[in-house]
Amino acid sequence: MRKATFAPVSKRTKLVGGVGGALGAAVVVAACSSGASSSAAAPAASPAGASSSSAGASSSGVTVITTAKSSAGTVLASSSGRAVYLWAKDTGDMSNCNGACAGAWPPVTTTGTATASGGAKASDIGTITRSDGTKQVTYDGHPLYYFAGDSGPGTASGQGSDAFGAKWWLVAPTGSDVTAAVTSFTAGGSAGAPAAPAVPAAPASTPASTPASSSAGGSWS
Repeated sequence: MRKATFAPVSKRTKLVGGVGGALGAAVVVAACSSGASSSAAAPAASPAGASSSSAGASSSGVTVITTAKSSAGTVLASSSGRAVYLWAKDTGDMSNCNGACAGAWPPVTTTGTATASGGAKASDIGTITRSDGTKQVTYDGHPLYYFAGDSGPGTASGQGSDAFGAKWWLVAPTGSDVTAAVTSFTAGGSAGAPAAPAVPAAPASTPASTPASSSAGGSWS
């Protein structure tokens, strides 16, 4: 009976097998690392979508109509101190100011609700939908407008203008037009409030002036 013989495995064969195994392991590791990096990069797009969504949510807001003091009595203004006007050409609660008119006299709009403060009446606040879909604030049925020519809060250079064929007037808290000459006004009750903290703030840097600040505070009463 012939004995089975086994050919000895050469060192070269072992070496080739070892190299092949090493190469296979390297390919597996590379594939795993590639898959991990691609899966890690995928969630990066998610925060971008979330931020755009939150930005849209923050764009909604509340428009507040309040009152201010003028030489002709109390008038309506925005919470930021801008004068608001009515236009004699509007009929009922419909706005007739569009195109170039709306460019010079921007409608007072809101993306949320419209409310009243100060001497303005909440029951007189309303909104209408303009032809472009925006909501314009009304007061006592009058669509309200700003004037692009006003240089800033507290100015009313549009008072009495007859641009676009009819008069523009400031509005009284009663809802009636104010026809007296007015060029400026002061926000009722809110203008002096921010200045009060500035009185005690000064002595903090100059302790020697503490007695003076006390007398200055008395002048506010």
